[in-house]
Amino acid sequence: MDYGAFTDASLKMMYEAVRGALEADDAFEANDEEPKFRVRATHEWKRHAGSLESEMLKRGLPVDIIDWTGGQGELPLA
Repeated sequence: MDYGAFTDASLKMMYEAVRGALEADDAFEANDEEPKFRVRATHEWKRHAGSLESEMLKRGLPVDIIDWTGGQGELPLA
């Protein structure tokens, strides 16, 4: 996909759509339901989000980077 062809607003909208699908999947899983979008399990979602992030950063747009850890926290420092 040619991300450079999209407007700033389009990039932001697509990125927020990824975030929304991820949040929806997390909510489904929290209710012991199967995730509908399979965002965490499908590599293409992460690749799409990464490409959007790269283009937005290249343009100097602010980006609230998606947390892919799913609330797993961080590893303790040794």
